[in-house]
Amino acid sequence: MSEVIVRSPGLYTTVQDTGRDGHYEIGMPPSGAMDQFSYRAANLLVGNAEDAAALEATYIGPKLEFTDDRVVAVTGAQAPVRLNGEPVPAWQAFPARAGDVLSFAMLTAGCRIYLAVSGGIDVPQYLGSRSTYTLTGLGGFEGRKLAEDDRLPLGDGTGVPGPGVPEELRPEFAAVTELRTVVGLCSYRLTESGMDSFLGTDWKITKDADRVGYRLRGGRLDFVEREQPFGAGGDPANVVDLGYPIGSIQVPGGDEPIVLLNDAVTGGGYATIGTIISTDRDRIAQTKTGDKVRFVPVDLETALAARRDRRARLEKIRALVSVS
Repeated sequence: MSEVIVRSPGLYTTVQDTGRDGHYEIGMPPSGAMDQFSYRAANLLVGNAEDAAALEATYIGPKLEFTDDRVVAVTGAQAPVRLNGEPVPAWQAFPARAGDVLSFAMLTAGCRIYLAVSGGIDVPQYLGSRSTYTLTGLGGFEGRKLAEDDRLPLGDGTGVPGPGVPEELRPEFAAVTELRTVVGLCSYRLTESGMDSFLGTDWKITKDADRVGYRLRGGRLDFVEREQPFGAGGDPANVVDLGYPIGSIQVPGGDEPIVLLNDAVTGGGYATIGTIISTDRDRIAQTKTGDKVRFVPVDLETALAARRDRRARLEKIRALVSVS
């Protein structure tokens, strides 16, 4: 049986794919790779289907031993990659032989590393996805983050090392990450000055930042005074319960917005004043505690154009790989 042996799991490494879509009505979030562009690019580089299961590592990458010959690609955050102690390139497929050990040095930019292996990580599907949802112990490898001596099964696949992804197609890591945001659903709860503060503040990511959501700090959001409606709580940020889109921004208390991400609850009673566009969830996925973000209001057409642009960049990567 073809496997990858986990010699060291890193800080928080899980199996992820495109996500468990279509089950929001039963309270099941999608999970899946936080940075979909980097994840999909890694799969393309090793010859996998774009939705094959791969590894997502946060802050500190794992150390892995291969039991047979494979093609591997590492994308996402910037972190030196080594095979048997020797440097190998990121954003480019390279061969790994039986007995080879892959490892990582400390991150220099970004937050999450993606590692794809030809054939994909062949863990069982749950509700149509191999993604890990650790809050309930579902999917992935035994429903949890990886641990030392885990043995990950691999599918059949023989990729071919080819050209790397050029710099202009790779993610950028800015000093302040701009997050394009469609304002609403409950933005009416903020005063004009509150909305100005929301859009005009460089928000700092706190230590409470994980796959469930990112808590931010840096500004103050004032609410329009009103008598709370029946069914809403007493806090000005409370509303009658509503659904939470992935990427929605809730404002409990008014001073620490929370961006809800892939493993978040699907609904609740806090006002959501905007939603990050789907492509920019890739951007926030590569920010970490201490980094700064800024919300930039956009309309739906801009959001759809950004989605088309991401698709076009992936098509360019697919074309590069097919030439090889």
